[in-house]
Amino acid sequence: MNFDYTDKTLELMEKLQAFMDKEIYPIESEYVHAVETSATPWRTPDMMHELKAKAKQQGLWNLFLPEEYLPYGAGLTNLEYAPLCEIMGRVPWSAEVFNCSAPDTGNMEVLAKYGSDAHKKQWLEPLLNGEIRSAFAMTEPEVASSDATNICTSIKRDGDDYVINGRKWYTSGAMNENCKIMVVMGKTDPDAPRHAQQSQILVPLDTPGVTVVRPMSAMGYLDQPVGHAEVLFDNVRVPAGNLLVGEGRGFEIAQGRLGPGRIHHCMRLIGVAQRALDLSCARVEQRVAFGQPLSKQQSVRESIAQMHCDIEQARLLTLKAADKMDKYGNKVARDLIAAIKIVAPKMACRVIDEAIQMHGAAGTSQDTFLSAAYAYARTVRLADGPDQVHMMQLGRNLVKDYNAG
Repeated sequence: MNFDYTDKTLELMEKLQAFMDKEIYPIESEYVHAVETSATPWRTPDMMHELKAKAKQQGLWNLFLPEEYLPYGAGLTNLEYAPLCEIMGRVPWSAEVFNCSAPDTGNMEVLAKYGSDAHKKQWLEPLLNGEIRSAFAMTEPEVASSDATNICTSIKRDGDDYVINGRKWYTSGAMNENCKIMVVMGKTDPDAPRHAQQSQILVPLDTPGVTVVRPMSAMGYLDQPVGHAEVLFDNVRVPAGNLLVGEGRGFEIAQGRLGPGRIHHCMRLIGVAQRALDLSCARVEQRVAFGQPLSKQQSVRESIAQMHCDIEQARLLTLKAADKMDKYGNKVARDLIAAIKIVAPKMACRVIDEAIQMHGAAGTSQDTFLSAAYAYARTVRLADGPDQVHMMQLGRNLVKDYNAG
């Protein structure tokens, strides 16, 4: 594999880095403070809207959508988008500035690939323009949602409508005041084959019977103004045309959605980890212990070196997965996608934990981004499937492929 980025990618990386340096880093603390002290914590701050307008004007918009979805996106491959995603990941909230944040990215990909013309007009175009936000409702409190076939929210046909009943939680995006549409996964036929029982359907947030019960915290963070909600569906009725593709296609849609999403998660985590290492390199030169800078302590040097190695290994593995996805498709690249989802979140947790250690008490405080970054990395070890599911599937595939060959 060639690890030299294309001229197109290098140009976008330079533009994106310049935007981060000029527009994002200088107000990073101000933005976090504005959100945390707001009387309306689920309302997107004005400064975010101002940043979005600047990003759109500079052509740094919808960078995640590949060429097959032109003219909606920038037409980048997974490999071309990966380093841009890493740059955004250095400030966890900044992806929204470029309309590249979850769950909207996955929902836009689903609507672009599986939505009808009416769906695209009503929901995709406003999402692409950054006018609304969206949510993805899959995880349920009553079942082990790591096995997607367990999902038991019912979606039953009733004449020209579907009626939805169930309870979801950690529905990412549903707390935001500008969230208008949810992609909901549920069961249309419990008697069908195991992977054909599920369907996905579009549910406007203001549909009667939809109740946003409460925000769910993750490691103590509510992730305002986006949030993760517990949502109750009580005889929620939507037109039959809101079903995506057809009954029994929900699992297929979920798998198609999660491949690119896992690349995005892993590259953002690499950006977070790289920033934690950069901050650590600065910190250990500034602090003196036992008569010399921390950078002179052998144990600190070893930690810095290991952090670097761990990040580089995860980065290269993720780029290899992105390259294979581009060349051969998500199905062929499934083992590498599973591998990066195992490796990258664990790596980020280790690196950030070491960075916190080097910062001492300050590393656990609100004066650095490290504690929030750790919470984010630890949470992603569960998002899009926990480590154990990916390890189980990867191990199964490797044994099967070896013995088949």
